[in-house]
Amino acid sequence: MLRALTETVLLTADFTIDVVIDTRVALDEVATTLITAAVPAAEIECEFHFDEELVRVRATAVTASDAGLVEHGFGWNLVRTLTDSLSVTGEDFDAVRCGYPVVVEFTKHRGGDGE
Repeated sequence: MLRALTETVLLTADFTIDVVIDTRVALDEVATTLITAAVPAAEIECEFHFDEELVRVRATAVTASDAGLVEHGFGWNLVRTLTDSLSVTGEDFDAVRCGYPVVVEFTKHRGGDGE
């Protein structure tokens, strides 16, 4: 579902197929990482913001550990390669949500190469 949504949003916004595929693959890896770290029954929220220059993707979830996400290995190297910027921000324990909120945000320029 997330892959289809990503494609629909970006194709509707006239991004090139290369940018669409790169963004879809990067978001799939981010979502997989968030799912494996999330507390039981957590929701993963995803937002797309775009303009004439780039798309900004923001994915959030509540994780079970304050150790943060595993940001090494093939998957994260792939995300870094496919995106123009990448940031991961963790917050302190949220007692209401019973976990640690995490935000992953990345950008991809329309040209695909950061220009």
